[in-house]
Amino acid sequence: MKNAQKRTIILWMKRFIGILAIGLWGFVIFSISKSPAPFAEQAPYCMGSTMLIFMLLSMTFKGLEYWGKDL
Repeated sequence: MKNAQKRTIILWMKRFIGILAIGLWGFVIFSISKSPAPFAEQAPYCMGSTMLIFMLLSMTFKGLEYWGKDL
């Protein structure tokens, strides 16, 4: 696979995964906010889901950067 093609694939994968993660995060936050529970009970779920989603996003980005490191 050519280096330019590999760079383009990595770039578009990062974009797609980033948009997917933000969409998933928005959906989860919206779902949690619709709960009848008070905010004090919703806050840990909001923080936990945010940390989990963006941790996975960061790990995926690092993996893609490692994959493209030899370019």
